Amino acid sequence: MTDERANGPVFEARGVSKSYGTVRALSSVDLSVTAGETTCLLGDNGAGKSSLIKLLSGVVPPDKGTLAVDGSPVTFSSPKDALAKGIATVFQDLAMVPVLPVYRNFFMGREPVRGRGPFARFDKRTARKVTQEQLESIGIRLADPERPVSTLSGGERQSVAVARAVYFGARVLLLDEPTSALGVRQAETVLRYAVRAKKQGVGVVLITHNAQHAWAVGDRFVVLKRGEVTMDADAGQTSLDELIRHMAGGAEIAQMQRDLRDEER
Repeated sequence: MTDERANGPVFEARGVSKSYGTVRALSSVDLSVTAGETTCLLGDNGAGKSSLIKLLSGVVPPDKGTLAVDGSPVTFSSPKDALAKGIATVFQDLAMVPVLPVYRNFFMGREPVRGRGPFARFDKRTARKVTQEQLESIGIRLADPERPVSTLSGGERQSVAVARAVYFGARVLLLDEPTSALGVRQAETVLRYAVRAKKQGVGVVLITHNAQHAWAVGDRFVVLKRGEVTMDADAGQTSLDELIRHMAGGAEIAQMQRDLRDEER
């Protein structure tokens, strides 16, 4: 258990609810994020994961409930507000420009400059150096940071986004289904870098529908189903089988087993 956890969570959602018209996407959801730990938010399609990450990242406000940073309630009007509080989100689309070099994507919107006023210029040397150093710090050996992002694998692109968020001071890193479209090796790469971010003291939230990926890196598991939390347990309090059962639901598994037996007959 980390000292930060003993002092309380870095980021919390307290009883948040969200509806879209007559559809209740989230109902009184609690979630806490601790520095230096990975919280895995799991659920099948339609469970409410996307709605929750939109609330946590400042895309939309909750209808009810509050968000809190270091115990103090906060209101996010945009992802920029969340980022100002150290809540960084790596979305599935990554918000990168494929034709630009890696170092330009790394510093997009936060470009280092040399000189002042009308003489200020983009500091390419610093951008290249920092990009390479930060990627190496999480285990990526990139021979040429001038390579277009389009030449990187999916796992490498995700890793660039993770390194960028950590470098710019993220205290909490929300990873939105980072392994969903990746092969086994690329998924392992992304999970490895998420663990390295955690070891640097970042509170990581891994949003996924893959229980195996969550189990490989998670310290705590929160399962959503139909917009409600059905499980909230530390790794030492549960097992992979139990995690899968909670995601699928006992009734659904029992029905599936009955259907399989009927087919065998």
